[in-house]
Amino acid sequence: MRDISLRRCAHHPEREAVALCTSCGRSYCRECITEHDDRMMCTSCLSKFMQSASGRFFDTSDILTAGAALAGVFAAWLAFYYLAQMLIAIPTPFHDGTVWQAVMP
Repeated sequence: MRDISLRRCAHHPEREAVALCTSCGRSYCRECITEHDDRMMCTSCLSKFMQSASGRFFDTSDILTAGAALAGVFAAWLAFYYLAQMLIAIPTPFHDGTVWQAVMP
């Protein structure tokens, strides 16, 4: 394999290549290559990658995030349900104020 400094850009033959695309393996100049997810990719490979990635509906991290959110909503509902059950269990005289009138002279 030749040294990268001796290679030329695939789109601009007059320019020196600075990196190889990890997808197609061709060499490119600074203007034609970009870094995406710690990988050097040319613009055409990056656009193909983005189109294929946009076609996916769910990622595993999306499912885990949705599951955690659902678990949090359920935990909050459960806490408020049992709080309401405790408030309902308080006797009626306490709500009427007769308990307070009997304690205070």
